[in-house]
Amino acid sequence: MITDVTRRSLLVALVLATAVMSAGPLFAAEKAKQPNVILVMTDDQGYGDIRAHGNDVIITPALDKMHGESVRLTNYHVDPTCSPTRSALMTGRYSDRVGVWHTIMGRSILWADEKTMGDVFQAGGYRTGVFGKWHLGDTYPFRPQDRGFDEVLVHGGGGVCQTPDYWDNNYFDDTYYHNGKPEKQEGYCTDVWFDAAIKFIEQSKKEGKPFLAYIPTNAPHGPLLVAEKYAKMYEGKKVNAKFCGMITNIDENMAKLRKKLKELGLEKNTILIFTTDNGTAGGRFNAGMKGHKGSEYDGGHRVPCFFYWPDGGLTGGRDVARLTAHMDMLPTLIDLCGLKKPKGVKFDGMSIAPLLRGNDKNWPDRELIVESQRIDHPTKWRKCAVMTDRWRLVNGKELYDMQSDPGQAKNVAAEHPDVVERLRKVYDNWWADVSKNHDKYAHIVIGNDAENPATITCHDWHGPKVPWNHGHIRSGTAANGFWAIRVDRDGTYEFELRRWPKEKNAPINEGPGIQAQKARLVIGEVDETVPVKTGDIAARFKVKLKAGKTRLQTYFIGEGDKSRGAYYVYVKRVE
Repeated sequence: MITDVTRRSLLVALVLATAVMSAGPLFAAEKAKQPNVILVMTDDQGYGDIRAHGNDVIITPALDKMHGESVRLTNYHVDPTCSPTRSALMTGRYSDRVGVWHTIMGRSILWADEKTMGDVFQAGGYRTGVFGKWHLGDTYPFRPQDRGFDEVLVHGGGGVCQTPDYWDNNYFDDTYYHNGKPEKQEGYCTDVWFDAAIKFIEQSKKEGKPFLAYIPTNAPHGPLLVAEKYAKMYEGKKVNAKFCGMITNIDENMAKLRKKLKELGLEKNTILIFTTDNGTAGGRFNAGMKGHKGSEYDGGHRVPCFFYWPDGGLTGGRDVARLTAHMDMLPTLIDLCGLKKPKGVKFDGMSIAPLLRGNDKNWPDRELIVESQRIDHPTKWRKCAVMTDRWRLVNGKELYDMQSDPGQAKNVAAEHPDVVERLRKVYDNWWADVSKNHDKYAHIVIGNDAENPATITCHDWHGPKVPWNHGHIRSGTAANGFWAIRVDRDGTYEFELRRWPKEKNAPINEGPGIQAQKARLVIGEVDETVPVKTGDIAARFKVKLKAGKTRLQTYFIGEGDKSRGAYYVYVKRVE
């Protein structure tokens, strides 16, 4: 007997069932959690600096384990040096296109109008953090906290002990920049980065939010400093013990990170990626490749890249041999995480999700280009390689068949003139495209509330000789250059010209090299000179400036009008 109550119950059940079926994809989307992402990128560690790649000396058990469990890109390429790789990784675009073709000289600064991986993930509801080496700008609006990262712990410049870094850092118990403020840390640099990332991951889980943790270590980049116990592991072996020891320390941190992910129950739905930023700088074993860091040959830019994501099926120790690159990272992660592509952005890279999932059917034979410019204004055909799955055209002249000659020992350009001609045209078209803005500068902003006062260092001079590390400052390197500047608003600005950074607070004429009698400031229409007296820590100027783009140049002038620039300049808008 069906009662009114039964009828009503059946009706409600039918309505609910219909609603669930009609909204099936929505319910499924709500149930499925977006994956977390951890991207670890080490500095100057090459393809051969992992035991699983055939190096019988290096000690990397954690990376070997990850290698055995991951999807591995075995034909993955980056730029031959630090900043260019980071810019392409962050934007999905060629480094030449986004203003980063050097590691100093104002050409390591990512143009402010570019969208970054941090921007994309932040817009997608992720917590975002970066821990280690940024190397895409140390001043507003180029800092990581200006580029979509919520939590930031980084050193300055391109490495610990470089000019923008906190004075006298030495890898142990250093002072790093935590969300823009200098903060003393305890422990070895690599340990600090991983510990901070783990803390960020724990907090993200507590808040119930997906996260992007970007861990770009400065190790094993020089100076080669590591605890003695790691160097001792390589005593008596014909290798650079400290370089290898730094890698083994990284390996231990990878093990610690993976253990923590398991403890937190995050391992299965976290995309864990390990890669490096260029070819080896200190390893003797190079997996049979020609060239090292900075080289246009494969040894300079072919690096390891492992993807591990159990919930996404990225496991099993499987190789992907098709040509891929750093520019593919952001489009791929957008695809895997279901994020929105930033409006108005044209990627040079593409999502390699099909390759990662084992489907290379209809995959195109791509043509990709890497370069090593390392000058203020790029030059066509300088230290470049045009790459396909099979071919490498190096410097527009040398051709190598990578299928039969992966060590690039035999130039076969004479045997395949048609291939040379085709790949030269590829480069010509590419150059015509990316070089359109090569005369553009990344303008450091002064007077904005986001960073007032602003700290500017000679690391970002445009000029032929740049004092890019603390050793150059100590020795009083004789050099000068200009900074590209944008004055944020009309107003009165105070400038302090210094030889030493504020944290050292020493007189201008202390130490070798500089015996200044006067200081000169040139910016916009301002050209002023003040005396430098014995014991002066800074030369101070107070000037009125108009908003807009301009150039800043400074001078410490001694006997016979011999001069050099101020290595550190502090600028404050004072209304």
